[in-house]
Amino acid sequence: MNVAAELTTTLSNVVGGFDQSTVLWALILGIVLAFVLGAGMGANDVSNAFGTSVGSGVVTIIQAYIMASIFETLGSVLVGWSVTDTMRKGVVDTTQYADDPRALLLGQVAILGGCASWLMIATVLHMPVSTTHSLVGATVGFSIVLRGFQGIQWIAIVKIVCSWFVSPLLSGTISSILYIIVDHTVLRTPNPVKSGLRMLPIFYFVCLGFNALMIFWDGSKLLHFDKIPVWGIAIIVLGVGTLAALFAHFIMKPRIQAKIQDSEVPPTPPIFSDIESARGSAQLKEFTANSNKKQQSPGKIGNFFKWLLPDRTRADSRSTTQLFATIQVFTACFAGFAHGAQDVSNAVAPLAALISIYRYKNTAQNEAVPIYVLLYGVLAICVGLWTLGHRVIRTVGQKMSEINPASGFAIEFGAAMTALLASKIGLPISTTHCLVRFVFGIIYLRCFIIIVDPPKWSNALR
Repeated sequence: MNVAAELTTTLSNVVGGFDQSTVLWALILGIVLAFVLGAGMGANDVSNAFGTSVGSGVVTIIQAYIMASIFETLGSVLVGWSVTDTMRKGVVDTTQYADDPRALLLGQVAILGGCASWLMIATVLHMPVSTTHSLVGATVGFSIVLRGFQGIQWIAIVKIVCSWFVSPLLSGTISSILYIIVDHTVLRTPNPVKSGLRMLPIFYFVCLGFNALMIFWDGSKLLHFDKIPVWGIAIIVLGVGTLAALFAHFIMKPRIQAKIQDSEVPPTPPIFSDIESARGSAQLKEFTANSNKKQQSPGKIGNFFKWLLPDRTRADSRSTTQLFATIQVFTACFAGFAHGAQDVSNAVAPLAALISIYRYKNTAQNEAVPIYVLLYGVLAICVGLWTLGHRVIRTVGQKMSEINPASGFAIEFGAAMTALLASKIGLPISTTHCLVRFVFGIIYLRCFIIIVDPPKWSNALR
């Protein structure tokens, strides 16, 4: 019996030429490269969540680092497992390597090395690039080298690539609609501060309720959230949203009111204060004429769009700006949660696959992603964020466009919703492209006819 047991153990350690002792170096190297990749992502991609907040002056870079560290961790652990599963076994058919798991293991090391190198180069050059694109491309590339086009999940690839085009367009549309809603319900009312405070509980209800839905709907198997029935999820979502609304109404609203009353500052200048010097006072008067007067673009359609789109000459008061600055701190945390759910999971997917292959000596990867792998990825991201994150945060938040708290709120809220929805269906999208499209969507509303201070498009196209 002892001989049979020893023989069984020996055979189990060598499957298709896969001896654990011969690939231990690859496991160690993969762990190191995964940390480098996570650090590169922290220095580059976390700008998606907090760049607009820093750019609009709502939070300092240090405050952004602290919030990112907390909410990136929560998003990765609570929601991110779905995307990790897609990346580690949905892009390439791992059963093609059943006879040679060692090759698949080494392939994960190659993926980590290639992506980590590219992210570090992009960070040094201040380029906001997509980690998702890098990981998907590297995964397909190594499989083509080893197995040709055999085993590549083309349907999954098509879905992922299509999402890269659809998600930015969708996100730009959502950002524009959200900003228009804010403009009509708050900014253009006779008393924007009062209207904003009235809408505050609604914002909190939607944001926290949506977060709860994403966490518990088809939730983590490790945390047993997947066993909660639909009616239970509905109760949790409504309960969380209601508590958030009550918190906003009874705690946040009085504090915001007190803060606004303590600082009476002259209104901020109009977004388009330079139009007069650029086009001439006569053109400005004609462009900004009251809707009751004769307009340059007559007709019902022209009048409708002039009513629908934000007023280009309106000067938002300092109190209104402070109101949205307070709200944007909350939405920045929401965006950090969404980023952790999406991009952190992308980074640890090759490491999760590598550990699974090494541990179980096969390519099935049927087990759930361990929480310690997700936490390791978050740790690496936080290290990169705290050391190099200021570079790309300033590019996204300050160099692309002049972002005010109202538009920053719309950008982050919409981008977070898009990223979380994609995470729940296991679709690895580019949060970089979503954020940039959101920024351009807001700028487009401001610059619908006359572009005074155009964004630096080269920063987005690089």
